Amino acid sequence: MNKKPIELRIIFMGTSAFSEKILEAFIENKYNIVAVFTQPDRKSNRENEVKMNPVKKFSLANKLSLFQPEKFDDAATNEIKNLKPDMIILAAYGRILPEKILQIPGFGGINVHASLLPELRGPSPIQNALLSGHKETGVTIIQMDSGVDTGDVLAQKKVEIESGDNFETLSGKIADAGVKLLLNTITVLLRGEIIPKKQDNEKATLSQLIERGDGRIFWDEQATKIYNKFRAFYPWPGIFCFWKRDNQLIRIKLHKIHPYFKKIENKSKLGEVFAINGQIAVQAAKGAIILEQMQIEGKKAVPAIEFINGYPDFVGSILS
Repeated sequence: MNKKPIELRIIFMGTSAFSEKILEAFIENKYNIVAVFTQPDRKSNRENEVKMNPVKKFSLANKLSLFQPEKFDDAATNEIKNLKPDMIILAAYGRILPEKILQIPGFGGINVHASLLPELRGPSPIQNALLSGHKETGVTIIQMDSGVDTGDVLAQKKVEIESGDNFETLSGKIADAGVKLLLNTITVLLRGEIIPKKQDNEKATLSQLIERGDGRIFWDEQATKIYNKFRAFYPWPGIFCFWKRDNQLIRIKLHKIHPYFKKIENKSKLGEVFAINGQIAVQAAKGAIILEQMQIEGKKAVPAIEFINGYPDFVGSILS
């Protein structure tokens, strides 16, 4: 840990728990964070409740100068100019910085991106790595340009994806790797010892933006793909399906599942709920999904066996 404050004037931009972890490391290492920019407050649930994002909570708790501009208009641009930053650090901010902002600091903008660029450029690289069943991903530090994650690479580090990883655990692992890599990269960059490397655009892939409806499960998909959706969308937006009961379509959120690939003697129809070895399963295209914890919308989440006790007609039904 640094024993004295670092004079480099830094503006930090981020929004998520991933961002918060990196900001926290800057504060612990006594970097001079002159301001924090984060996304404006949003209504986050059906009750229209406004919740503070992790970066805002951390910034307020540590008495950091905080800005939440809706856009980078002249007022926001002038605010950044007045702060006289030497560098802008961006990590999962959720917004592309215009060229006029990147030109303000002497060392430009540095982005911490949660993939091995040019793979999985865009807004949701961690979720998309899990959706695709990748065995490894990583973190890349780039010198920002006006494109979407197209800047020159300053440093990279690989991160293994384990079979039990989900978005939450993998985000933590990548953030930990990103913190160490970023702090080292800044030190080396200031000494002029880094030669930026151009990305190979022919190898570039894009990550899709994740929305609430993406958690819908389709039982004609393979069990592995369904499980990867669960991993990618935990804890948000979660995965769900529908159960038709008494001519009513009931939305069921699946809080905890795992795939089942052992031979099933009497194969069920796709989406059919059945009992096997004391567990509740749903037939998928290849394999089945064991339901461990589930929730009818508007009610509390319960173990699958407890759910069956309350709704015995669930077994034998066809989910959609």
